[in-house]
Amino acid sequence: MRARKIFLAAAGLGAAFAASGAALARDGAYAPQDYRNRAPEDEVIYFVLPDRFDNADPSNDQGGLGGDPLKSGFDPARKGFFHGGDLKGLTARLDYITGLGATAIWLGPIYKNKPVQGRPGDESAGYHGYWITDFTDVDPHFGTKADLKEFVDAAHARGVKIYLDIITNHSADVIALRECHPEGEAPANAGAGPCPYRSRADFPFTTQGGPGGRKINNGFMGDADEFQTTANFEKLVDPSFAYTPYVPEAEKSIKVPAWMNDVRYYHNRGNSTFEGESSTLGDFVGLDDFMTEDPRVVEGFIDIYKQWITDYKIDGFRIDTAKHVNPSFWRAFLPAVKEHAKAEGIPNFYVFGEAVYWTTADLAAFMTEAGFETSLDFPMMKALKDQLLANESGHALHLMLNADKVYPGGEKTARGLPVFVGNHDMGRYAGELLKKRPDLTDEQRYRNVRLAHAFLFFSRGAPVIYYGDEQGFTGDGGDQDAREDMFPSKVAIYNDNELIATDATTAQSNFDVKHPLYHAFAGMAAAYKAHPALRHGALVVRHSEKAGGGLFAFSRIDAATGDEYLFAANLGLAPREAFVEVDPRSQRWTSVIGRCEKKSAAQGSLKVRLGPQDFLVCRAARSNTGTDGR
Repeated sequence: MRARKIFLAAAGLGAAFAASGAALARDGAYAPQDYRNRAPEDEVIYFVLPDRFDNADPSNDQGGLGGDPLKSGFDPARKGFFHGGDLKGLTARLDYITGLGATAIWLGPIYKNKPVQGRPGDESAGYHGYWITDFTDVDPHFGTKADLKEFVDAAHARGVKIYLDIITNHSADVIALRECHPEGEAPANAGAGPCPYRSRADFPFTTQGGPGGRKINNGFMGDADEFQTTANFEKLVDPSFAYTPYVPEAEKSIKVPAWMNDVRYYHNRGNSTFEGESSTLGDFVGLDDFMTEDPRVVEGFIDIYKQWITDYKIDGFRIDTAKHVNPSFWRAFLPAVKEHAKAEGIPNFYVFGEAVYWTTADLAAFMTEAGFETSLDFPMMKALKDQLLANESGHALHLMLNADKVYPGGEKTARGLPVFVGNHDMGRYAGELLKKRPDLTDEQRYRNVRLAHAFLFFSRGAPVIYYGDEQGFTGDGGDQDAREDMFPSKVAIYNDNELIATDATTAQSNFDVKHPLYHAFAGMAAAYKAHPALRHGALVVRHSEKAGGGLFAFSRIDAATGDEYLFAANLGLAPREAFVEVDPRSQRWTSVIGRCEKKSAAQGSLKVRLGPQDFLVCRAARSNTGTDGR
């Protein structure tokens, strides 16, 4: 184990940083009783998987299914199984989350899941929540509906919003396809493997066996937008157009609501290749893909998720696999749930999709076609990683920010995008840092992770902190390798990880409010809350450099007051001084974070002094400016 003294310098930096931010007065919008009125870009979002956060009730660890891990899904020593975290654990740790500065919690799916899936010898469990069998109930591994209500109510009492992670694209793997999984030989999830995708051209809806095959589904006109009527889909009575679907006897009634047990409400075309039409019509790694073109499926999902809003008064949805659902579904679903939320007294219901597009143009095109007001900002994640991990030019980030105007709604929309540098699928930023920048010292790693999150807080968008990042978690990769336990873990490949700015391992509890990164994030959150321009202000890039490890700077302009906030970051490993362009009316400056010059060096120019991988935030209040510089 590394000596703890290695981290003393980093700990000092974190404590000092948090103190400077915590001293700032909070904006009045953050009073607990006013939480409903906050705009999406006012939030600091904490994303957590309930199974991996804290275990306050061991009695529900096995979900009432007994001790066999292959039936209950509970095995805390295996990374792909339930570990015991629950809703009561989240409620008990709300003070920890709010102490970090979070104002909203994005809660990983809590619906009842198929406990175990996979072929013999390759099983894993539904701990993550994306293998739903009952869309109307809480998974017993996480607790009860009463536990969920207690958690939501306790969060709301603190002024913290709750965003539920929802799924409409697929359910658990229950349906088998006879051509790949002969009936009677094995259940669908233990058969001969995935079925290759079969396209609409090769296997039309109106024949069995391809063009020229036996006529079926007479009068059905296809699934294009103009044919998406109930009357048309009522003619799609035979689901054997591509494969012959069936449900094993033991699972014929496993799904809730009951309509989901009818195979006619699924595409049944085999596994997606994630290209072309298969992206929306194919099974997502074998999971049963809903026929979301059918109006009956649309209305079914609207009813399901309206009820969650009614029952728990939640504040928004994160929508899983949104790009894999036909856009017309979203054009019906999104306004329906937002209108329902408004009627329930939730005026700023926040819905953001998961659409993995790496360019602003592609993401904006998806949002425009599907009617999404906002979506997870994958282009921002890529640009930040290119700049801070690959040590590439800052111009990629510059160009990305300048492209914000192409979003539907333009730059205002960009200010509401959830921004992040890692998650449960893509892996942790700090883990990628260890692999791509092995030359860095422990303190340099801390500074780099802190700097990456500073861009989330102070550029534009709603910052998302992935649980455990504030404790220096690193992971070994994406997916299961990035889903460590916050409570003492029994997973060997988690417990041998090298964490950032600490001697701790995941084998012990990691709710350390003195961790340097926890302090740093809390300080950033305090500044973010105290200054509305850092949330709503227009963004103007002031400086970016081609050379790796350069200087990057931008301003946020308060539309109401004209105040200018300058964010300047030194990406390099050596101290840096430079002149940065500012508004010529911005003359006198105060420090928000870091040490800023008190006066502009000349009209339109401010000198910045930055340590290695450091940043500062400076404010020029229009009431304190003057063109004579006095």
